[in-house]
Amino acid sequence: MAEGALEAPGEDGSGGRDSGVSTSERGVAPIKPQYLTTKEQFHKFLETNEHEKPCQKTEVGDPGGNDLAEPEAKRIHLEEGQTDEAAEHGEQLLACKRARGQNKSRPHMKPTHYDKNRLCPSLIQGSVAKCFFGDRCRFLHDVGCYLETKPADLGPRCVLFETFGRCPYGVTCRFAMAHLGPEGQNLVQEDLVARWARLSPVVCNGLDKTLQQQLRKRKIHFERAEKTLRQLSQDSPPAAALREVTAAEGAPGHSESQEELSSLATGTPPPPVRTCGPLTDEDIIRLRPCEKKQLDISGKLYLAPLTTCGNLPFRRICKRFGADVTCGEMAVCTNLLQGQMSEWALLKRHQCEDIFGVQLEGAFPDTMTKCAELLNRTIEVDFVDINVGCPIDLVYKKGGGCALMNRSTKFQQIVRGMNQVLDVPLTVKIRTGVQERVNLAHRLLPELWGWGAALVTLHGRSREQRYTKLADWQYIEQCVKAASPMPLFGNGDILSYEDANRAMQTGVAGIMIARGALLKPWLFTEIKEQRHWDISSSERLDILRDFTDYGLEHWGSDTQGVEKTRRFMLEWLSFLCRYVPVGLLEQLPQRINERPPYYLGRDYLETLMASQKASDWIRISEMLLGPVPPNFVFLPKHKANAYK
Repeated sequence: MAEGALEAPGEDGSGGRDSGVSTSERGVAPIKPQYLTTKEQFHKFLETNEHEKPCQKTEVGDPGGNDLAEPEAKRIHLEEGQTDEAAEHGEQLLACKRARGQNKSRPHMKPTHYDKNRLCPSLIQGSVAKCFFGDRCRFLHDVGCYLETKPADLGPRCVLFETFGRCPYGVTCRFAMAHLGPEGQNLVQEDLVARWARLSPVVCNGLDKTLQQQLRKRKIHFERAEKTLRQLSQDSPPAAALREVTAAEGAPGHSESQEELSSLATGTPPPPVRTCGPLTDEDIIRLRPCEKKQLDISGKLYLAPLTTCGNLPFRRICKRFGADVTCGEMAVCTNLLQGQMSEWALLKRHQCEDIFGVQLEGAFPDTMTKCAELLNRTIEVDFVDINVGCPIDLVYKKGGGCALMNRSTKFQQIVRGMNQVLDVPLTVKIRTGVQERVNLAHRLLPELWGWGAALVTLHGRSREQRYTKLADWQYIEQCVKAASPMPLFGNGDILSYEDANRAMQTGVAGIMIARGALLKPWLFTEIKEQRHWDISSSERLDILRDFTDYGLEHWGSDTQGVEKTRRFMLEWLSFLCRYVPVGLLEQLPQRINERPPYYLGRDYLETLMASQKASDWIRISEMLLGPVPPNFVFLPKHKANAYK
C-alpha cells in the first residue's frame, strides 16, 4: 500500500520555506494575496454562481455547510468519579484535534438496488432463445418492464460503442440511445469489431472461471512452492542472517562488525540439497537465477501502487503523461488463492502499460510462495513486488506490511521462496522502520540482495510517522550505499521537478511517485520537460473526462459501472482539490506538506476544483456522469481528505 492511499501529511511537518515565510504560515501554500479569501466568502461565491453547473442540485450537505455524511465524534466514556464537565472538556479537545486516519465509521452502502428489476444477461447478450440460468433465473425477461424502471440515459455518446464497435451492455447501457435501433436492437459496427478481433486483448490478467472454481475447491497443486518451502525449512542459513531484527539492534548507536556486514552483503547461497533418482524435466527446464529476465528501470519514473486510487483508468491517465513503470494496487495473497474476483481485478493490465508489476501482501511464506507460483503461471507481468511498507493496523497486526521488518526470519523465507518460484524479477517496497527514530532499512537492504531481491523501493518514513513530517532523504542517501550493488528507488514528497532533481542527487536508481501523481498526474510531464505547467481548469476537466471514459470502458456503462466510476472519481477528487495552480502561487514550487488556504481561482471552475467539500466534488462528477442516484452519500476514505 503506497502513500497515496493513506492520510495526508500533518500540519506539524517541517516543510516550511526558509525565505520570507513566518512561523505562523508554515504548512500553508503561499498564494498571491489578490486570490486569497475566507471560508465564508469562498462558499458564498460557489453558491451564487451555482447556475454554471449543468445539472440538478442534490441533497448531500446540511444548510450549515457541513457534510451530512461526517460521522459524529465518539463521546468520551466517564471514568469512575468523573463529572460531566470533565467529559465536555475532553470532547472540546477532541474537536480541536485535526482529523486524521481512516473514516472507519463512514457508511458502506453496497448498491443492492442494482439487483432490483435487473435484466437477464441472456437478453443483454442477445441469446433470446435460451436463458443461461434456466428455470432458476431470478432476473427480468420483459424488456418493456425493465425500460419502465430504468433511469434516464446520461448522454447520446457511448464510449464503448465508439471505441470497440459494440456495447456489451445493450439496452442496460446508460448511453443506450447511441447504439439502439428503432426496434430496440443493439447496433454493431461490423468493420470496427472485426478490426479489434484481429488484435490482442486490450486488458489482460483476468480471472478465468475454470481457474476460479479450481481455486475455490482447492484443486490447484503447487509443486514448485511446496518443494521450495520444504527446502527452506531444511536449510540452516547462518545465524547472522536468521536473527530477528529488534528495535534495540536498529537503534542509533548500535554497531556491527565489518565482518558481519560483509558476510551479509555477499549473499552466499546455501549448499544444494542432496538428491537421488532420475533427472526430471523440471530440473532441466527451470530457469537459473542468471537466466531470469532482468529488470532495468534505472532513471525511469515509477508510479507507486496506490490503494483505491491507483486503479487501471488512473494508471492510463498517468501513462499518457509520461509514467514509465506502473504497478497494480496491493493485492492480498490469501484472497487471490481463494479466487476472489474483486482481488484478481487488481491484477488487470492495460496494453499501454509496457512495464507493469503487481504488488502482493502477506505475512507467511507458504501463502506468499504459493501465490507467487500461481501468478507466475496465469498472468503477464514484468515483476512482482512485496509490500513491506503498509502501515495500517489491519495489515500490521496480522504480521504483514511493515511488521515483516521486525520478523526477519519470515521475511527472509518469503523473499527467498517467492524468488525461487518466479520467472520474473522480485522487488520489495519498505519503509525506514517501524518506530520513528529507530531505522532498520540500512540493515535489511544488504540481506535483501542476498535473498534474491532485484530492486528495493524505500519510502523515507517509518510506520509511526505514517505521512506526518517530511520524508528523510538524507537517510535514503545512506541506504543507497548500504544497498549497493542492488538498485534502490526513493519515495516520498515529490511534487515538482525540483523535488525530483534533489531526489536523484542522493544517488538513487530512480524515484517512485505516489501522492504527487494523485495531486497532479501531469507531474511526470513536468519532470521530463523540467518545467512548471500552469494547467488550466478546462484542461483539468478534460483529464477527468478521459478518466470517465476509461472508467466506463473498465467498469462498464450500465448503472453499476457508472456509479463505480463516480465513486473512484470522487476518491481521486479528494486529492486533486489540494493542487494549487502555478499562476496563483507567490513562490514556486508547491510543497506536498503545504495545505492550500481558501482562495478564488481565475474562473469559476478553478474555484470549484479547489473546494474541500465532498458536495462540491459530487457537483464536478455530475458534470461528467449526470445526476447522482437518490439518497447518494459520499465520504472520502480518509478524514484528512475532507478537512474543513
